[in-house]
Amino acid sequence: MAILNILRYPDARLHKVAKPVTEFGERIHALVADMAETMYEAPGVGLAASQVDVHEQLIVVDITETKDDLRVFINPQITWASAEKRVYDEGCLSVPGVYDGVERPAQIRVSALDADGKPFELEADELMAVVIQHEMDHLAGKVFVEYLSPLKRNRIKAKMLKEERGMQREAALKAAGRRY
Repeated sequence: MAILNILRYPDARLHKVAKPVTEFGERIHALVADMAETMYEAPGVGLAASQVDVHEQLIVVDITETKDDLRVFINPQITWASAEKRVYDEGCLSVPGVYDGVERPAQIRVSALDADGKPFELEADELMAVVIQHEMDHLAGKVFVEYLSPLKRNRIKAKMLKEERGMQREAALKAAGRRY
């Protein structure tokens, strides 16, 4: 298993639409294991393959405190969504440190395949429904900040770019220090 690099907003690769998974086997099992390890290490409650620069329709979710209930959704599709909406404060591993309210259907039904390619359906509400919808947005090339006002989105983008420049500067100084 390996910790994967999580793309940070506003990286253009986060807007790439994921393709369906068509082959199951060792590669998918390894990707699921690496994504789970990455999500738990981050720490987060969900991770889409798109966030680790693998543009296939695969998400992992674990909303438990004990981190012992990993759910894998491959080629997920929402087959029903409630008319009732709720606003939840969302965060994202690709937009660290940013949280804001997003309105989504309160309940959903999702059909998907597991890591072995077996179909299943799940009805979800509360946090599980939010996380599934949030991660499925990633597969469609959408980041949660796109639900926010243009002003908020631009502030977040500027903040993320500034942090990225700072991290690059720090890495360059570290690398230069090792040469001497």
